[in-house]
Amino acid sequence: MTAEQTNYRWQCRRGMLELDLLLNNFVDKKASALSMEQAAVFEMLLSYPDQTLFDLLLGNSVSSDRRASALIEQIRSTPFD
Repeated sequence: MTAEQTNYRWQCRRGMLELDLLLNNFVDKKASALSMEQAAVFEMLLSYPDQTLFDLLLGNSVSSDRRASALIEQIRSTPFD
């Protein structure tokens, strides 16, 4: 695991188990392939309050930022093995 992935895993520790699972699954499988722009968007998403992030990831709300929406879709579509 890279230092960046370790940092992301730390930031993905949330108050909701569902967020932990979705975010850490994404970090484990796809974070190392993020472009610099995508990494910046991911870090922005990680700064959101848990409920806002939860609503975005579960499709209860939609981001007005197309870059965030694209990354949210990647997170949501990352398969669990």
